[in-house]
Amino acid sequence: MRVKDMPPNDQPRERLLSSGAAALADRELLALLIGSGSRGANAVELASHLIAHCGDLRGLARSDAHRLMSVPGIGPAKAARVVAAFHLVRQAQSEPERRRITCSGDLAAVASPLLRGLSHERVVVVVCDPAGAVTRKTIVSEGGSDHAPAPVREIITTVLTSGGSSFGLAHNHPSGSLDPSPADLEVTARLGEAAETVGLRLLDHVIVTDTAWRRIAA
Repeated sequence: MRVKDMPPNDQPRERLLSSGAAALADRELLALLIGSGSRGANAVELASHLIAHCGDLRGLARSDAHRLMSVPGIGPAKAARVVAAFHLVRQAQSEPERRRITCSGDLAAVASPLLRGLSHERVVVVVCDPAGAVTRKTIVSEGGSDHAPAPVREIITTVLTSGGSSFGLAHNHPSGSLDPSPADLEVTARLGEAAETVGLRLLDHVIVTDTAWRRIAA
């Protein structure tokens, strides 16, 4: 029987969407990657043949496309999708855990590489997910030796379009002074208000020099 002829509650895709991936057997998850069956075998049956051919799921994960293509019904497209999926898993597992912002020092450490050693001011926004893990850091403004604009609307837009739920702001003082200017204090207050309006959270705003940093109190 073809998978699409099964009752909807028995079809792997529908069960994944309704109950999550953990509700599916390995052969059903693999069938979703394969996409379709072949002559005489539906996608789930073909997935079972593929796992058996490789010995087990671990063997499948280590197999190259040519080995997979030796299974009747597995052509280049199906083999490529399976190999690509397992490679993505390895890539994700090999990436270091993202830095988390739990205090002002964390924010300064993340932003400092973009701010130190400059002769002009620069403003950096660090975007975080709900758990405080850094998802993006980007330069939002460049300025002169003693000033760089901190465009509130652009900063908020950057966080929203990046899918962030919280963010930190950092800028440098090439002079080496850690004293916040009136403009620094004003933009911190405005950012906090703007963030709250759209459901975001301003974690902190720090000044960074080549040798130190300081938090700007909201």
